[in-house]
Amino acid sequence: MGKSLAEQLLGAGLVNDKKLKQLKREKHLERKQDPKGKAKPNAEQQARLDQQRAEAAERDRELNRQRKAEQDAKAMRAQALQMLQHNKQPVDGEIRFNFTDPRNNKIKFLFVSDKVQQHLSSAKLAICAYDEDYYVVPRHVAEKVAERFAESLIYLADNSEQQPDEEDPYKDFPIPDDLMW
Repeated sequence: MGKSLAEQLLGAGLVNDKKLKQLKREKHLERKQDPKGKAKPNAEQQARLDQQRAEAAERDRELNRQRKAEQDAKAMRAQALQMLQHNKQPVDGEIRFNFTDPRNNKIKFLFVSDKVQQHLSSAKLAICAYDEDYYVVPRHVAEKVAERFAESLIYLADNSEQQPDEEDPYKDFPIPDDLMW
């Protein structure tokens, strides 16, 4: 059998041992990086791979947007809680003030003083909730809390209900808020 081309070139003196070893190493590295079983992707496969990469990148961006929205919502809830804790009014008293919790449609109550009851009825104070705790806070604070965490606002008296109808024959006789049955 004949000699390999490399051996023939070496025998003819056209290449030296150093050059031959370098060519063998380059050929070995090329074969190692590009195995025979794998063909290089053609244009169609390359386009499909590019599309898959683009879709994956879009999914990642959407997940990042969702995570950021969740983090922002969590930060807003934390701000609302902080505002409620810093501005809560003392509610110790003997008068039972009933209100409906819209989160679970149950009637809840707080024992408040006469002054707090009047302020709640005249919409100067509002009731806000965070988890299972209720806070009585000034109206402006409740409105700011509701901007950040709308589900927090539980009770705020409506001033339009306070105004008697002009045709009402009993408009001169308002029903007191502290009427006990």
